[in-house]
Amino acid sequence: MTLTITDNAKQQIVEMMKEESEGVYLRFGVQGGGCSGLSYALGFEYDINDELDTTEEINGISVVINNQDIPIIEGTTIDFKQNMMGGGFSIDNPNAIVSCGCGSSFRTKDKVGTPGDC
Repeated sequence: MTLTITDNAKQQIVEMMKEESEGVYLRFGVQGGGCSGLSYALGFEYDINDELDTTEEINGISVVINNQDIPIIEGTTIDFKQNMMGGGFSIDNPNAIVSCGCGSSFRTKDKVGTPGDC
């Protein structure tokens, strides 16, 4: 399994999916940018490219990941945490060797990306 979705994150994702049409996937991946060079992309997807994407059922959620992102996010855990300021997703990637202060961008040993605004 490429990644783990905690029960807290699953609850939040299921709630968000209620506003989407039938057959939606959660897309998780990586894009260039952020202070450290790479940032996470988390959203909904309807169009899957069987040649470029891998789909998995993770904790009851249909997830799609671009094949080239898999080595970068292998072993990642997506969680959802509540606090007095509200809530948000947190991503724990064991492959990240550098993360920025805002926690939304990172770098791995093999993938640096292009730094941008945080």
